[in-house]
Amino acid sequence: SDELRTESKVILDSLARILENHYYLIVELSSHTDCRASVEYNKNLSQRRAESCVDYLISKGIEAGRILPKGYGESKLLNDCACEGEDGKGIDCSEAQHQKNRRTSFQILRTDFDPAEEPDFGTKYEPGE
Repeated sequence: SDELRTESKVILDSLARILENHYYLIVELSSHTDCRASVEYNKNLSQRRAESCVDYLISKGIEAGRILPKGYGESKLLNDCACEGEDGKGIDCSEAQHQKNRRTSFQILRTDFDPAEEPDFGTKYEPGE
């Protein structure tokens, strides 16, 4: 599913706070799937998942231009749970192993975002005041 789970929102709230405090960061949200479904379906699903995360962050006030959604489908598995092997057969994996491959992560792409308006950081601290 591309619907955000409660525990995912908690983590995204933390990311939103980081992005608020570091207004110059531009990040990619990378979503991944397990191998169970077609390659095309998984690619589309992962893209929708990434976009759901971006939409959530935008709803928290993060500028859309700072967040790139990217769906990788099943192309970057974290373990050997590929459903198609060289012999045309996959290996048997537990649900926990498949779950490990269903994830969204973020990476910093750039540190040069120029906001439309200068952020207000309050009054500068001057020693002795």
